[in-house]
Amino acid sequence: MGVAQRPLGVGSSGAFQVHCLLRGRGHESRPNSRGDQATPWAPQGSLPALRLHPARRLVQPPSVSAGARAVWTVLKLRLLSGTVRRPRRWDDVAAEGWRRGAARDMSLPADKASELKQLIHQQLNKMDVHGRIREILAETIREELAPDQQQLSTEDLVKALKRRGIIDDVMKELNFVTDNVDQDLPISPKQPACFSDRQSTLLKKTNIDPTRRYLYLQVLGGKAFLEHLQEPEPLPGQVCSTFTLCLHFRNQRFRSKPVPCACEPDFHDGFLLEVHRESLGDGTRMADSTTMLSISDPVHMVLIKMDIFGEITLVASYFLEWRSVLGSENGMTNLSVELMGVGTESKVSVGILNVKLEMYPPLNQMLSQEVVNTQLALERQKTAERERLFLTYAKQWWREYLQIRPSHNSRLVKIFAQDENGINRPVCSYVRPLRAGRLLDTPRQAARFVNVLGYERAPVIGGGGKQEQWCTLLAFLCRNKGDCEDHANLLCSLLLGYGLEAFVCVGTKAKGVPHAWVMTSGTDGTITFWESLTGHRYIHKPVNPDEPALAEQPKPLYPYRTIGCVFNHQMFLGNCQPSDSVEVCVFDLNDESKWKPMSEEAIKSVCAPGATTSLPPFPPLCASMVDASITSNEMEMQLKLLVSEHRKDLGLTTVWEDQLSYLLSPALASYEFERTTSISAGNEEFQDAIRRAVPDGHTFKGFPIHFVYRNARRAFATCLRSPFCEEIICCRGDQVRLAVRVRVFTYPESACAVWIMFACKYRSVL
Repeated sequence: MGVAQRPLGVGSSGAFQVHCLLRGRGHESRPNSRGDQATPWAPQGSLPALRLHPARRLVQPPSVSAGARAVWTVLKLRLLSGTVRRPRRWDDVAAEGWRRGAARDMSLPADKASELKQLIHQQLNKMDVHGRIREILAETIREELAPDQQQLSTEDLVKALKRRGIIDDVMKELNFVTDNVDQDLPISPKQPACFSDRQSTLLKKTNIDPTRRYLYLQVLGGKAFLEHLQEPEPLPGQVCSTFTLCLHFRNQRFRSKPVPCACEPDFHDGFLLEVHRESLGDGTRMADSTTMLSISDPVHMVLIKMDIFGEITLVASYFLEWRSVLGSENGMTNLSVELMGVGTESKVSVGILNVKLEMYPPLNQMLSQEVVNTQLALERQKTAERERLFLTYAKQWWREYLQIRPSHNSRLVKIFAQDENGINRPVCSYVRPLRAGRLLDTPRQAARFVNVLGYERAPVIGGGGKQEQWCTLLAFLCRNKGDCEDHANLLCSLLLGYGLEAFVCVGTKAKGVPHAWVMTSGTDGTITFWESLTGHRYIHKPVNPDEPALAEQPKPLYPYRTIGCVFNHQMFLGNCQPSDSVEVCVFDLNDESKWKPMSEEAIKSVCAPGATTSLPPFPPLCASMVDASITSNEMEMQLKLLVSEHRKDLGLTTVWEDQLSYLLSPALASYEFERTTSISAGNEEFQDAIRRAVPDGHTFKGFPIHFVYRNARRAFATCLRSPFCEEIICCRGDQVRLAVRVRVFTYPESACAVWIMFACKYRSVL
């Protein structure tokens, strides 16, 4: 969460003024947690450009858009003339078609020209060619035009662009490769409507192990997504909102290609799900029809939407019963899956997916549909009976709890919670030991990972209070953000996976706001609170209310006020102490006079893995798909452009010092290390390097800030709201040198901790 903002400074004569690596420095920005609204992302190509006066041809300088058109014209001519060959990214475009078209009339077919324009448009925006053209245009006018000359032709601008290597840079970034254009290549059918694919994944052929059984699930389009009925078809190169379908089945996770949001989204993806056994000695044997009929795990499907600003929202969560294919003819079946909304819209249909199921290899012996239906009916009946018995027991336990003390009725003792589909589930079913494999090494690193996942309260229509919604783990991971309960459940699961005795605590913090956090109990009785939203850890030392009034009592550092219950995957305990104040509570969970337990057998009957068919399976964590180095460089380049533009609007020049920027890297690494381990290191080396880099008589200022998103414009807008950062960015003085460093630290599920430091040094003038 947010901490104090402090500038870093070196006074004149090289005197270092502020220690840069003290705990708690810098500013941290979390989405929606402190009112930080996302700044709308506008493509860099849409920056305002100089315009040609309609009545005076070329009396005013050519516009930036004219420069961009010039770049496009040169690129097209190079393509048509054979100077460059087929791009590596366009394997579906026939080089022979290009060559023949160029030889015939030096023009491209309409569809190929559209694809070419889209590629070049994306690259121009990525490289900020418009901004570079603007700078070259200003330099050309200043340096090459005589005072009495008022005209600058487009040809002069093109020459200036070539002379400064702009066109060559674009050609290099397009990754053109030489191929034999005389080789005949098959022409593939026209691709669907173009859109900006931020995380595109190419379909790959895979070999099927003939000794394993697979379920081939195909999504063949959607329909009736009425919310997008008026959605216009995206133009080539246009950024649009997209749908992505995420799947989980028996420890296997898949993600579809993003498709543009539409009334009939163009889903065409296939997923090969291995149907494996779990019993020892049978893992390598092919599952037969009878064995597969006993596998009750559903295919969990989560549909998410990413808008043009990169914000992800949860659209639907559906559990697909796949075993109907075991009783279908030819081992395949087609289904129309109706997706319902989430939260307050869980009873409203959002759309229909067309799904095809098929078994590979084909089954030798098919089951009758009657056998399949009977098995499914028996499972539903068994699940309903177990849930009914647990509900009866929970009611009896609650009556006994209220009889202890009437005031217990006001305590936050939460036995059931609604998931994203509006289904009431025991809270113990939201927690299960979760092993992160090699993705996370320590419990504290796990806490840091949960901390960088975004915080967002469940949306509520109208006023009246907080919407009740706990998300299943897959839904939480797919959208990379959730409420405090989602964070606490995930952190508790990870700590249980590391062998700790961990519990989720439900209570309140300041001003009586309901809250959830995590507690671990050491073998020596030490109680540690883990705040899942910040990663902070607190040691609990209870206050003795029987001590004299003047006796010194430990002052609590944690933000928690009351606690009603604690739970994990096996235990549920209600706080029955005279006071539910955290600071006076004794966390001896084995003392039933202080904590009333639920029957572990009753909890196991509905929360143990495989106990009921309605229990959502826990997915594994996925490695990050974000390249930390590339993302850091891209954000740094974008921030430099934004700072230069901002200073230009103020009439200030900008000079960047790369060496000073590089010296900021150790500080950012130390900040992240401190957040993860609560240990500060590297302060002395950083201070010594800065002292050497800042000459006598100069002043150094630095400002670190932390984000959990990768939107450079949004981060820059947030930085400008800090007076310390604005003072650095808008620094005035003699020999001003600016520096900026971005360091992206990646975690599982493509979560990121982004550290940015702005710095400047200048000569102190009295």
